Amino acid sequence: MDALINVNGENVQTLQILFLTTILTLMPSMVVMMTSFTRYIISFSFLRTALGLQQNPPNMVLVGMALFLTLFTMSPVISQIQTEAYEPYVAEEITQEEFLARAEVPLKDFMIGNMEPSALELFCDLAGVDAPTTTAEAEALPLRIVVPAFMTSELQRAFLIGFYLFIPFLLIDVVVASTLMSMGMIMLPPSMISMPFKILLFIALDGWQLLFSTLVRSFQ
Repeated sequence: MDALINVNGENVQTLQILFLTTILTLMPSMVVMMTSFTRYIISFSFLRTALGLQQNPPNMVLVGMALFLTLFTMSPVISQIQTEAYEPYVAEEITQEEFLARAEVPLKDFMIGNMEPSALELFCDLAGVDAPTTTAEAEALPLRIVVPAFMTSELQRAFLIGFYLFIPFLLIDVVVASTLMSMGMIMLPPSMISMPFKILLFIALDGWQLLFSTLVRSFQ
């Protein structure tokens, strides 16, 4: 346990290396479960489906946009973790346990501020814990309750956003299909005709900027 490894002239404890390796391994799951990434990527997927596009934009582009918007949204939380937890830990002012305790506080604040109270009450009931009545009581809850409640809220809101995205494009599909039926052009696929109109509407409304601004502002 006390073994030391000499790296670039500095002594680094073996447990610290194992701890950092574990953090890096869990990082993708933490990004998905504890940040705004889920809402972004699901909303983008709904938008692509509503437009009737198969692989445009590609999955890599959607994931990239979701990652950078997540970084933009989570930057205050990341800065707080760096100031209050990471820098003291690197300076060897606090232990690993204190680092984890301090780092989870900003994440809890973010998740609790962006979750539905009903979702938190549900998982408190499943865990056999009294539902919190104040913000301080909610922040005292363990991550095993806060994280699934936050994920449930994110999925609900992402699907609600997807529903709102579908409505205008669905109206275009209905109008085009009705027009083709009235003209007797039954054999012509309505999606082939409606897709250019949906893309034109999305461009005319400056859809990407409108979607990005709406999604970012939906977080507290």
